[in-house]
Amino acid sequence: MKICHLTSVHKWNDVRIFEKECVSLKEAGFDVFLIAVNCQSGIFEGVNVISVSSDAKSRLGRMTKTVKAVYQAALKVDAEIYHFHDPELLLVGKKLQRKFGKKVIYDSHEDLPRQVLDKLWIPAMFRKIISNRIEKYENRIAAKLSGIIAATPHIQKRFLASNLNTENVNNFPILEKMSIDVKWEIRKNEVCYIGGIFNSRGVCELVDAMDEVNAVLNLAGNYSPPELRDTLMSKKGWENVREYGFVGRNEIVEILSRSKIGMVTLHPTQAYLDSLPIKMFEYMAAGIPVIASDFPLWRSIIDKYKCGICVDPQNVEKISETINFLLSNDAIASEMGINGQKAANEFYSWTTEANKLVEFYTKLK
Repeated sequence: MKICHLTSVHKWNDVRIFEKECVSLKEAGFDVFLIAVNCQSGIFEGVNVISVSSDAKSRLGRMTKTVKAVYQAALKVDAEIYHFHDPELLLVGKKLQRKFGKKVIYDSHEDLPRQVLDKLWIPAMFRKIISNRIEKYENRIAAKLSGIIAATPHIQKRFLASNLNTENVNNFPILEKMSIDVKWEIRKNEVCYIGGIFNSRGVCELVDAMDEVNAVLNLAGNYSPPELRDTLMSKKGWENVREYGFVGRNEIVEILSRSKIGMVTLHPTQAYLDSLPIKMFEYMAAGIPVIASDFPLWRSIIDKYKCGICVDPQNVEKISETINFLLSNDAIASEMGINGQKAANEFYSWTTEANKLVEFYTKLK
């Protein structure tokens, strides 16, 4: 069966889209195509990657010119199942199903209506109105699609109200690619944060906390907005920061193999409270303790498996105090790391999620 994944936003080699979903479906015997923007066309790990060109510079341009280019490329593939990954492709999915009789899957990576409430580029007075309209629009189209893939149980619960064929496929790590076997004694006095660097993800508080910590913060990811880097550089704690920029899989593994703590102190926004950040599970898989925001969902995981400590993500003193505690107590920290790695191996690996994805596709055939 020929299937085609579509994205107008993500890079072609996005971990969830390409490494996890496309490759897993290829390994299950599907003929897999992936359409992405401004990349190299070719066959990679058995997946047929098709690049479409777009010179769109603005969000509006991407939602019009780029989306049109993706749609036209999708028609040429003539797949039996289309699987799209961006809300701006909802109308494309609707057309492919209604006009051409294709089976169409919407992969909801994020809880978009809740995300909108935290978008600083949208005037505060309009956010709730826009959030409500987006939710109604998303639900209306989702209800008529062949199925929904949700990245978290919270997103799944929301879409089940409009489409019963909704499956939760969590964004857990591919353990084979996160395999790190490093003795604790070899690790450095280093802390890491890997992922998008946004103010709402607690990076300002984290850099402030490093001023009271005798360790290095390995900071890897892209700044959004770019000006945030200037703000972070002005802080005293920046002296203890080693920045990497955007890193690939090999560099991520190298950073994790040296670090003793993984940081995921996101702010308590509505979008984050019910999220399951991939970085938390990557830290666990790497065998290092997690310092995470004290959200009920996250605390339930961390307390259950005794793999880290939850803190108030906006309390700089508590963050630095917790980092210092773990760095000063190797026995406790290493035991938390072992506990987290065991939990990741048993409950939080991509293997189980891949099986769910393949079964979901099989039922659509």
